[in-house]
Amino acid sequence: MSFLFFSCPETTDPISLDDCCKDGKERGQESQDCTSLPLISESTTCRIAQEQCCTAVLEDNICTSGINMAKDQGSCDALLSSSTCETKTAKTCCECCLLGRAAQERGLSCDLTLAVWYQCGLVSRACCVDRSPNSNGKPAPELPPSQGDAQNTEDQCKAAGCSQSCFNGSCACLEGYKLKVDGKTCEDMNECLLGSHQCRGGERCINTLGSYRCQRVISCGTGYELTDNNKCEDIDECETGTHNCAAELECQNTAGSFRCRPRVQCGMGFIQDALGSCIDINECLSVTGPCPSGHMCFNTVGSYTCQRHSVSCGRGYHLNTDGSRCVDIDECAGPDNSCDGHGCINLVGSYRCECRVGFIFNSISRSCEDINECRNYPGRLCAHKCENILGSYKCSCTTGFKLAADGRNCDDLNECESSPCSQECANVYGSYQCYCRRGYQLSDMDGVTCEDIDECALPTGGHICSYRCHNTPGSFHCTCPTTGYTLATNGRSCQDIDECVTGTHSCSESESCFNIQGGNKCLNFDCPANYRRSGDTRPRVNRADIIRCVKSCQPNDISCVLNPILSISHTAISLPTFREFNKPEEIVFLKSPTPSHLPHVDSPEIVYDILEGNVQNSFDIIKRLDHGMIVGVVRQVKPLVGPVSTVLKLAMNYVTNGVVSHRNIINVHIYVSEFWF
Repeated sequence: MSFLFFSCPETTDPISLDDCCKDGKERGQESQDCTSLPLISESTTCRIAQEQCCTAVLEDNICTSGINMAKDQGSCDALLSSSTCETKTAKTCCECCLLGRAAQERGLSCDLTLAVWYQCGLVSRACCVDRSPNSNGKPAPELPPSQGDAQNTEDQCKAAGCSQSCFNGSCACLEGYKLKVDGKTCEDMNECLLGSHQCRGGERCINTLGSYRCQRVISCGTGYELTDNNKCEDIDECETGTHNCAAELECQNTAGSFRCRPRVQCGMGFIQDALGSCIDINECLSVTGPCPSGHMCFNTVGSYTCQRHSVSCGRGYHLNTDGSRCVDIDECAGPDNSCDGHGCINLVGSYRCECRVGFIFNSISRSCEDINECRNYPGRLCAHKCENILGSYKCSCTTGFKLAADGRNCDDLNECESSPCSQECANVYGSYQCYCRRGYQLSDMDGVTCEDIDECALPTGGHICSYRCHNTPGSFHCTCPTTGYTLATNGRSCQDIDECVTGTHSCSESESCFNIQGGNKCLNFDCPANYRRSGDTRPRVNRADIIRCVKSCQPNDISCVLNPILSISHTAISLPTFREFNKPEEIVFLKSPTPSHLPHVDSPEIVYDILEGNVQNSFDIIKRLDHGMIVGVVRQVKPLVGPVSTVLKLAMNYVTNGVVSHRNIINVHIYVSEFWF
């Protein structure tokens, strides 16, 4: 967009930088957010002074709190649980102060030689040199005073207000304490932090008031406890009552544990169980040969008896009816023979089974056992899975297949025939794949349901529609602002309605219709007194139109003749709210009416100014040479979010020998729309 404009120099700010800095310090003391302070001036330099002076006060306060923690507590552990910027600054100052205090206590130089941050070195040295000479935690030696000196010393000690001891009018501390920076109060020395403890290996140092103690790092283990002298001693569970022995059992302590022993002792022929009960011993089973040969053992409560037995028969034989001899047993006799439904052949003193197909005879157990065909012939019976059953086997298929007619092979199963997908299904070997129509996506939860894609919520959703995006099942549609715009043929972009062309404006005949983004303006420019309109006087104004009023003085009107303003022009421009504003936008070009030449004494110099209407300093004007013509380029240098309207009053000054000989005034009516389109 190009127009003719001018700029004027920025007016002097009545607020000094000291006032800006003072305001920032006061707000920093109130712990306000330094990055969003209320501005007391439109000057950028003033804003920087406010923010930086505020930040300096906040950082000084945070650093001071860290130094005070190091001096008061001798530790920075309280600052380890948080990771905010304020806590990190306080922790840095606290730890750097501890470095300085440690250097002073060890008699080292306060000028830290470590390669630390510059600010850390300053804090460390300040905490080192700020300590009292008598801050090593031990009382200063007392010299024998004279009688008069003793009285003065006593008065001085009363006036000093020492918290522990006073010598010759100076405060001192007891063993294990050190003097604070106020020279009066004593604080505990952390021997663990300073490394002045005497804890041995395997022990941990724990600081106490005025001293410290050593504690074992490794625990004693189950059944032992740590005593005050840091030794592990056995816990007597029987004495403390922490055992779990039942009432009929008594507790017996052991090293690191205990045992439960029965209270009652069992007699001969009995044995005690874990609960202390007496159980009879079966001597016939537990004792080898309790009875002599030819006798049979019979267990009794607490004992056993032996009886002589008669003829005994071996396996496969039994006594005859009179008990005089052994005869063969027919194991195959009766419906429930020993072969359990298989063929049975009786033998003298034994039998043999004729097993059915799928079984094999076990000569040791003398029974028919099932043959596991799947294990004996792996991979040769079934295409996929083999399952052994009693006397046979059966084949099965993995998911996505069905058993073929031969009962052994597997055919692919067309899962799509059962419509498992919510929209589209594609059968694949051993499985199937669901897919969705345009505007939908497959659910991550079940892999079969098609869910609507919210195109408006996608990362690119903000660029799908110029204005607003509305999601619909499987698609979306765009809308534009209710007034001033219409949806383009592509269904996504919003295009401006030119009310001046369509005749939908409300301008009167005396007004000119000027179309802007999203609306229109009715303009009426009149020439002031002593000026008349020049050139085309048609009422319509568009982006290329300029209404120019030239000076027309009445006869003998000296003041009009001396007025340096030769012409006053009006023009209008419509700008969008720039979606991305990365560099200045050139919007207006002011060309001088005559070509520029090398300057000499009488040739005029053209100076451009912005006199009024530069809202938020969003515009500037620069001068450059273009094809032999001097051009003033008006630029937008800051982003503006509409709707905003302003009138930039520009001046084109013709300066000869340092004096403005005449000038032209150009009024640019700028309308910034609410939207970027």
